[in-house]
Amino acid sequence: MTKTKVGIIGANGYGGGQLAHLLSHHPHAEVVGYSSRQFEGQPFSKAWPNSSDLREFENADAVLERSEVIFLALLNGLAMDTVPGLLEAGKKVIDLSADFRLPAEEYVKWYGKEHSSPHLYAQAAYGMPELEREKIKSAFLIANPGCFVTTSALALHPLARAGLISGSVIVDGISGISGAGRNAAEF
Repeated sequence: MTKTKVGIIGANGYGGGQLAHLLSHHPHAEVVGYSSRQFEGQPFSKAWPNSSDLREFENADAVLERSEVIFLALLNGLAMDTVPGLLEAGKKVIDLSADFRLPAEEYVKWYGKEHSSPHLYAQAAYGMPELEREKIKSAFLIANPGCFVTTSALALHPLARAGLISGSVIVDGISGISGAGRNAAEF
């Protein structure tokens, strides 16, 4: 069986690091590279000391060249400028940030920044495979849902499907330190 060649751009953050760990054990994926501007040229273990991966972080272009699928584990606001070039290059993109989760007008409201690629919203599939598997299969841009939405939607979906929810639902969640992300001061 041929494995899909995947690369992770921004593999030094919490999301990228966890993704690298999960994909390293995935039977259908071959991780072909990681990028991090902060750690370029340094071993993966510099950011993730518990990793046994001996490869070095590379520049994004080197990772892109070998990848069929690109995971973007970038800060909110960066993927919207990166995605258009990746799609033009024929790459399938899975964005872990909030950049393609919300319509442009909602993005501005919640993130305080105009979206630079609102025309791509129509192409983005919401990446919750448990609920949107068929859309994801054919999409070249996948907007990965956040942790709160994932846990809430997956918990509530069976109830909604059974007609047991009427009216609004309030989900009250609390985030730990990983919700804040990782920054250079930690190294």
